[in-house]
This record gives sequence, structure tokens and C-alpha cells, in this order.
Amino acid sequence: MDYAVLAAGIVFGLGALGAGIGNGLIFSKTVEGISRQPELRGTLTATAFIGVGLVEAMPIISLVLAFMWQGR
Repeated sequence: MDYAVLAAGIVFGLGALGAGIGNGLIFSKTVEGISRQPELRGTLTATAFIGVGLVEAMPIISLVLAFMWQGR
């Protein structure tokens, strides 16, 4: 069994799982903030999308790591 393939799959899977949980938390708190202060909707939405962009860097980095380990 090639352990590099297993390691690559685990790294990418955990990166994607973490990003999914992070995105869910970001948007749940955004909806909660909008429900408390509707006048800040634009600001909260913009901040949420910036946060999602930062969180989505994790699966991209884990995909690159998975490809690097795959090539060894």
C-alpha cells in the first residue's frame, strides 16, 4: 500500500472538512449579527465574504500539499 496516497487523501479531506465547518460558523454568525442589527447588513456581509475567502485558502493549501506528497 502506498502511504503517500493515503496521507494525501487525509490531508485534503481534513482541510476540506475544516473549511466546511469554518464557512458554516462564519455565515451562522453573520445571519445572527444581521438579525440583531439589520442596519449593518452590508458591512457584515462584506466581512463574511472576506472571511470565507481566507477560510477557503486552507483546502487550496492542503490540495497543494497533497499533490506534493503524491509526487514523492
